[in-house]
Parts: sequence; C-alpha cells; structure tokens
Amino acid sequence: QVQLVESGGGLVQPGGSLRLSCAASGRIVSIHGMGWYRQAPGKERELVADMTSAGSTNYADSVKGRFTISRDNAKNTVDLQMNSLKPEDTAVYYCNADRAVVGTTLIYESWGQGTQVTVSS
Repeated sequence: QVQLVESGGGLVQPGGSLRLSCAASGRIVSIHGMGWYRQAPGKERELVADMTSAGSTNYADSVKGRFTISRDNAKNTVDLQMNSLKPEDTAVYYCNADRAVVGTTLIYESWGQGTQVTVSS
C-alpha cells in the first residue's frame, strides 16, 4: 500500500504563489508517475500536472507557464509550485501515484487525502 500525504494548501490572493508538497510512504520500490489533480465544487477531478520517473512532464493547458512540477525519485516526493494564481485555480488538490511497486505488488492508483487551495481577495 502507498500512503500519500499532501501539504502546503491555503488561502492566497490572486497573483500570489503557493507550493504544494506530497510525500509517498510504504515499502516503495518505484513509482512510475506522480502528479497533481484538482477538483473544484461541482466539477470533475482534472489533471493539473504529472511527471514520470524519467522526467517527462504533462500540464493542463490552463496552468502552463504558471505551475511547475518537480519530483525527487529517491525520496518519493512530488511538489507543485503554483505562481500567478487565479480564482479559477480554487479547488481541492490531490496527489496521485501511478503504478507504484510496493514490495512485489504493483498498485495502479493511489491518492492523497487532498489539500484545499483557495484564491481570493
């Protein structure tokens, strides 16, 4: 089993910045992809950004140029630096681990509990 713990959410004014962090724990051998999703009230959960263990990244169009994902494979952590935040970025942000090898078991999807990001003046 993979446990994902997020931190760094909060309230910020439009144009401000926040950094989200996520740490994965368990008997982890490797994790293929780590990333961030978000879900706003009344909307479906959507991908924000992810990164493979090889360093390939994928961003939602709405955050390109403003958000940066980074990852430490050795520590099983993934961060999301969010700049120039907009009110429409308000959502619960979830950390995701895709295809984690734990011991001898492959776990396809793991999720954190979520952290609230609110962008408001």
